[in-house]
Amino acid sequence: MSVSRKIVILGATGGIGSVLAQRCYQSGWAVVLAARDETRLQALSTNLGNCEWSALDATKTQEVDSLFERTQALGEVTAIVNCVGSILLKPAHLTSPEEFRGVVETNLYTAFHAARNAGRYLKQGGSLVLVSSCAAQIGLPNHEAIGAAKAAVEGLTRSAAATYAAKGIRINCVAPGLVRTPLSEKITSNKQAEAFSLGLHPLGRLGEAGDIASAIEFLISENSSWITGQILACDGGLASLKIGK
Repeated sequence: MSVSRKIVILGATGGIGSVLAQRCYQSGWAVVLAARDETRLQALSTNLGNCEWSALDATKTQEVDSLFERTQALGEVTAIVNCVGSILLKPAHLTSPEEFRGVVETNLYTAFHAARNAGRYLKQGGSLVLVSSCAAQIGLPNHEAIGAAKAAVEGLTRSAAATYAAKGIRINCVAPGLVRTPLSEKITSNKQAEAFSLGLHPLGRLGEAGDIASAIEFLISENSSWITGQILACDGGLASLKIGK
């Protein structure tokens, strides 16, 4: 059976990226995996039936461009998702220039590289989904670096959506709250930090990787064919609701 839909997932071996890859594969997508860790990529690819994969640093323009050049040669790309990200919780005065640069490169550069190649290679009707954070929507203590980087991702989303709408390319963004993934383990494994975080989410629980993967699945599907330029909060109500005292 031929596959008519192809998705490229940057950050495919992370908590959200790996769940998304599994769901897309099960739904009949041709899945192209990209991340830094070759061993984890190989394991995920094997688990999914030997999907195409590429070990790369998504902060590097040429490495991402080369991936899409190779992928496009094997067939048109239908969707691109950037799941690359990081967490740095420090006040501005304790954040070094190197740390800030790293946050911007990991979160914003990778998103820009995804948008750059969406404009070059997505076919008409294609979809790009970026990942932001509720910290771009609401002021949270010690989130200066990540809040700034993710707010830039949201600006990128809206501008690129306007640019490429005429080509029939949809560009949206998902903005999660705190999600249980290996990336957030330092927070969720600390009972005091976890309890504080739970209190911030009106729905009374932290997110799971599947919650965010489901939102992304919707945004790359035909069910969202009239949606573009949107920031979809998937945060248990954190950024928009206030409950209790």
